[in-house]
Amino acid sequence: MTWRLFVALQPPQEVRDALLGCMGGIEGARWQTDAQLHLTLAFMGEVDRHQAHDIASSLASLRFPPIDVELGHFGIFDNGRTGRVGVLWIGAEPVAPLTELAARVRELGRQAGVTFDRRRFRPHITLARFSAPGAPEIALRRFLTHTAAPVARWTAQEVILFESRLGATGAHYEPLEHYPLG
Repeated sequence: MTWRLFVALQPPQEVRDALLGCMGGIEGARWQTDAQLHLTLAFMGEVDRHQAHDIASSLASLRFPPIDVELGHFGIFDNGRTGRVGVLWIGAEPVAPLTELAARVRELGRQAGVTFDRRRFRPHITLARFSAPGAPEIALRRFLTHTAAPVARWTAQEVILFESRLGATGAHYEPLEHYPLG
């Protein structure tokens, strides 16, 4: 049996409510649910039970101060192959401490045998995903132009190790362990 794991920050309910309040208006978008809103620090991928235990043990040694996180502007990721929009997201700041925390989590993951991709870390929360052929350009442009990013701040007090289970209706995220910051 394998587990699909990632480590993330989960915003408090009031921040998630603000994000949910700005979602909508783009046909074909698969909007994230309340339970899916998180800021991924490291995607561990598919691991077996033993490696999952090693990851959880390694993360227990995480030492990092709490971070005051602020959400900023909307952005998009294309899917790389076709250049079409694949993801709509909202960025998070301050970038330097979040990047440092992500690097520390990845280092602990490497100690547990995880191999990570080389993509540059960009702190964000995914709001919607788009299937091929991608987002309707006019609706997406209207959203990006006319939707105000919510003013949302919180102090991240913990990181969470999640299991991601893929299903017909999308991913379901189950928190496995909580690791306090500070």
